[in-house]
Amino acid sequence: MDKEDSYRKLLFDKRWLEKKARIIQRDNCQCKICGSNWHLVVHHKQYHVHKNSGKKFLPWEYDDKYLVTLCESCHKKGHDLYDIPVKFI
Repeated sequence: MDKEDSYRKLLFDKRWLEKKARIIQRDNCQCKICGSNWHLVVHHKQYHVHKNSGKKFLPWEYDDKYLVTLCESCHKKGHDLYDIPVKFI
């Protein structure tokens, strides 16, 4: 199993699913870019890595301010156009 598969597996964890639902509710069940309410995902605005261990934070370990609701289309466009910054904490 590669890193991408491992990460995808984490997105089915109960802790992430609960946090994802809470963020979508916070954002009024719509994409913060285009306003769509179809195929919503929660996007991490930046990735965090533990300074000492070098391990990435788990998807649900982020403060809510680093998460935003996007539709799949805006999410894909964003990933195609921009690199997500990595912050060592």
